[in-house]
Amino acid sequence: MEIISEKEFKDKTQKGVVLVDFFATWCGPCRMQAPILEEVQSELGDAAHIFKVDVDNDEKLARSFGIMSIPTMILFVDGQQKEKHVGLWQKKDVLETIQKYVKE
Repeated sequence: MEIISEKEFKDKTQKGVVLVDFFATWCGPCRMQAPILEEVQSELGDAAHIFKVDVDNDEKLARSFGIMSIPTMILFVDGQQKEKHVGLWQKKDVLETIQKYVKE
């Protein structure tokens, strides 16, 4: 899964349905979330994209979205924040949430 920086953030989230996972390498729940998100991305194909932001490397970006706990996932549709989830998120719930915004 691609880790993006603050420089890439706006470009990557501007178009379509995009889930951004704010994480840290030392975070246990974040490490548990990663394979779930990989499965979700695999199932969704090009219908939506999932990117990761390392809060230790991009602290300013994380702060700009009020990230206080990790993992935190924010769903964007065409650059607009639509949903925010804090904590471990089960695959079924991630898929259901993203699919609400995916145009058939």
